[in-house]
Amino acid sequence: MKKTAYLINVARGGDIVDTNALVKALREGWIAGAALDVFEEEPLPNTHELTRFDNVVLTPHIGSATYETRERMAEVAVRNLINILMGKRPLYLANPPEVLSIRPLQALI
Repeated sequence: MKKTAYLINVARGGDIVDTNALVKALREGWIAGAALDVFEEEPLPNTHELTRFDNVVLTPHIGSATYETRERMAEVAVRNLINILMGKRPLYLANPPEVLSIRPLQALI
């Protein structure tokens, strides 16, 4: 990564980011900063070294906790339910060929 880059992780803590390597990169200035919504160790202790950096933003699993986001999540869940009941494909189906070959939409209703 460039020295001006920021690492942003909202996926999985230990599966994606090596925390010790990140701390080293921040300490030695290899990257400009980081923003993390998940951690290798959860909950992250308030004494963890990541909490000491001014160029790190930590949001422990609350990055999506806005009214607008939660309202949209509820709308998508309801739309998916309606779609399934009507024999339509759910929104944002990640791997349609595999899923639909195992369980066609008609089998769901």
